[in-house]
Amino acid sequence: MFPKLLSFALVSGAITLAIFGSGLGSGQAQTPAAPPASSSPAPQVYRPGLGDLMTMTVQPRHTKLGLAGLEKNWVYAAYELHELQEAFDRVVKVVPVYRKTNIAELMPATTKEPMEALAEAIKAGDAAKFTAAYARLTETCNACHHSTERPFVVIQVPKTSPFPDQDFRPVKP
Repeated sequence: MFPKLLSFALVSGAITLAIFGSGLGSGQAQTPAAPPASSSPAPQVYRPGLGDLMTMTVQPRHTKLGLAGLEKNWVYAAYELHELQEAFDRVVKVVPVYRKTNIAELMPATTKEPMEALAEAIKAGDAAKFTAAYARLTETCNACHHSTERPFVVIQVPKTSPFPDQDFRPVKP
């Protein structure tokens, strides 16, 4: 069976080279084939809304940051703070304006101070400063929800972990 399969593969390869290889060395440009005509519309690219981005990227990072600070896991807290900033940046890029609110201006203006305070607390390994800065960030989230007519979305400091498969305690060397 193997010799027949090998022979078939060699013959197929030779035929393919003969058909497609004839124009490769001659300096002629290859013309791509036109896409086949289709009666169905092209699929649309998924564009997440503000609520999607908050639920998928911002909220989990906010939660994990709080849990890392609670456990005084400063290395992980620094990582999550960076990830949270990136999540905020994505929100601004994808949804610069939400209804009548300029998210591109509001987000950095309201999160800058608490994010900087969190960075300082993490760097110093200061649990009390972290707790205060995290509370300010959380209040900022809720103030933003009020300004975008979503006061019913209330963010809080996590009391338990919704991530049962993750340990937020610092790794022991």
